[in-house]
Amino acid sequence: MVNKIVSEDYADIILENRVIESVAAKYEAIFINNRYSMVNVPVNLIDRCSIEQFGYQAFPFCYTAQASSSLNASRVTDVQRNPSLGMKGQGILIAVIDTGINYLHEAFIKQDKTTKITSIWDQTINEAESATNEMGYGTIYSKDVINFALRSENPYSVVPTTDDTGHGTAIAGIIAGNENRSENFSGVVPDAEFIIVKLKQAKKITKEMFCISENTVCYQETDVLFALNYAMKQADRLRKPLSICVAIGTNQGSHDGRGILSSYLSEISNHAGMSVAIAAGNEGLARKHYYGLLDPRGEFNEFQVRVGKDEAGFSMEIWKASPYKVSVDITSPSGEYISQVYPTIRDCRVFNFIFEPTVVWMNNIISEGETGDQLVLIRFLNPAEGLWTFRIYNLDEEISDYHVWLPAKGIVSEETYFINPNPDTTITSPGNSVYATTITAYNVDTDSIYNNASRGLTRTGLLKPELAAPGVDIICPTNGSNNSYGTITGTGAAAAHAAGINAMLLEWGILKGNNTGIDGVEIRSMLIRGAERVPNQSINNIWGYGKIDIYGVFEALRR
Repeated sequence: MVNKIVSEDYADIILENRVIESVAAKYEAIFINNRYSMVNVPVNLIDRCSIEQFGYQAFPFCYTAQASSSLNASRVTDVQRNPSLGMKGQGILIAVIDTGINYLHEAFIKQDKTTKITSIWDQTINEAESATNEMGYGTIYSKDVINFALRSENPYSVVPTTDDTGHGTAIAGIIAGNENRSENFSGVVPDAEFIIVKLKQAKKITKEMFCISENTVCYQETDVLFALNYAMKQADRLRKPLSICVAIGTNQGSHDGRGILSSYLSEISNHAGMSVAIAAGNEGLARKHYYGLLDPRGEFNEFQVRVGKDEAGFSMEIWKASPYKVSVDITSPSGEYISQVYPTIRDCRVFNFIFEPTVVWMNNIISEGETGDQLVLIRFLNPAEGLWTFRIYNLDEEISDYHVWLPAKGIVSEETYFINPNPDTTITSPGNSVYATTITAYNVDTDSIYNNASRGLTRTGLLKPELAAPGVDIICPTNGSNNSYGTITGTGAAAAHAAGINAMLLEWGILKGNNTGIDGVEIRSMLIRGAERVPNQSINNIWGYGKIDIYGVFEALRR
């Protein structure tokens, strides 16, 4: 029997449970949560205009890693040395949903030579004899199996899971790796244990839907949703609090917290005994966001995109708050012209160019299903190199604004960018999640924000990020041999640091009995109250409320 979840012959479609019955007769539904389920549709029934049939958010977004290859700054060591506090994550679980883990590294092995990992779900390993598990695909390795592997001459013959890029290993190490004084390294909560999910690559059809190159490394929204379910089930089974780190992000979506994954992480943040730290993204200087203001006295507003050489394809999203509406026209680098495309309820326009090999799909959706706002989704296949010009026509005699996003770094070439970009409103999803905590990165040595860090606010004006954590040249374990260490930079590293601090507060509240019903929203409030304000800076869209300071949390509590 074909496993449709991993088969490239089926597309994964996310639908709301209230409408799932209309397609249940054709396709088997797989439950995700109380609002959404997934159906697997044969790829021969899907093309780039299927968004018209199923809706924009039905097709999973593609996420990329948010870091590339200090505890004193956040006053973690002050708390751990205090005999009345002393939290190191004892009894807390850490969920790392990422690229996997180097489980053989000393950072994840206890002094008794047993693993700190309660289980690994590797979504990429699907051998017939081992792939049957509660999640329906991939392979789950229990703590006992991992320990058996550690005792074996050839551990990978028992547990063959690896970390392809080292990103997941670094993130896990920053949160809860064992101390190594010779390397000047320690995780924030070295006594915590892990739940690890290695995400599989996004399906070919998912990438094709948004004109993403087949060779691009990115992860599919449905797999992240299932990973969250797995982590929560394991935490319930072990009856332990759970700190979740999300160090991946995307520029797809409405950038206002109303996407499927963003909404789910908000819901999880309200669960007692759970917290969520999300990377803000590294898009501040990427030139992938444009902000436009429409004047009722002018006929149109114009912006340009420089498309780099050999760009295979990309998508672009224009978001316009309801009730205002716009139409769009396009001029290619050679001067070919697509006349105004007006908003409709459901329509997919396909344009083939004469003098260029480019194909353009445009959906000008007057009311996108999740938000009710207007979305103009434009997808380019084999776009011609050079300057593309877009005109946005104001269809209402009112002043209004709009936002445009290109794909995040790693999805589209750095040579493809807006000519007049705007660095604000560049938080990657799910960092716009309303109730989860969004973390930006700063450089401890210079006491300055990480240059590439994404900036808020959200598209609807919500303050993001909330907090800044160390995220530049952070020492971490690597996926190399011989227990090697390196450094990592980015808001993913900062989110890992914050996830460790969240674990400390879960331990203080639940394990130490100070607040047994504590949840992620309450932890966020405590961290905001205890944050160290940046000198000469008010609360803003770059630093949020300031630098994370765990000792400051307890100082604030006694005032």
